[in-house]
Amino acid sequence: MKGFIVSIHRAKNEDMIVTILSRHEVRAYYRFYGARHSILQLGHLIDFEIDDGDSRFMPQIRGISHMGFSWLYDNNRLSLWHKYIKLYEPHLKDTEEISSFYYDLLISSAKKWHLQNPKRIVCEDYIKILKYEGRLHDEDICYICEEKLEHQISLMQAFIPAHPHCIYGPKIDKNRIFDLFKTTKSIYLEDDEIDLLYHITLRGL
Repeated sequence: MKGFIVSIHRAKNEDMIVTILSRHEVRAYYRFYGARHSILQLGHLIDFEIDDGDSRFMPQIRGISHMGFSWLYDNNRLSLWHKYIKLYEPHLKDTEEISSFYYDLLISSAKKWHLQNPKRIVCEDYIKILKYEGRLHDEDICYICEEKLEHQISLMQAFIPAHPHCIYGPKIDKNRIFDLFKTTKSIYLEDDEIDLLYHITLRGL
């Protein structure tokens, strides 16, 4: 089985509890002496086997191998990847069975992480997640006062649009944002606009 490590927690001694997002589930596993294995790092894509043999513990993982990407040796890109993938555990908390959408999205993003600005990938992925989950607010009205939006808007968490004066937020061009909503492509956004969207994304998926 293959999956991305979305969180790691130390247990007793050198043992670890590792949460892995695989194609159809998000699940926590126990790994004896996990601290000794450099493969078990946040964000790594691993291939592993599951051992359900001892019912006194949660399922264990063994036979672990790392499936690496070239950008793992770029500290800046790796740091951005860690921040991104850490968003998945709280978002999918208390969920075990999931659609392959999330795994496939991470695979797609990891494959192009070295080719594009990672912040742009994160913002585009966020739109795809909002669309998939039916949470994208793409109506031309302010979420707060329910009046029509003007040329400049502000964005709340989940990219919910509002008037800047309603939420006292930084301004961004409405047409550019709604084009992003429609196409999930950030090519026409400036880097400072991407930085704004990226920091909203870090509040949580």
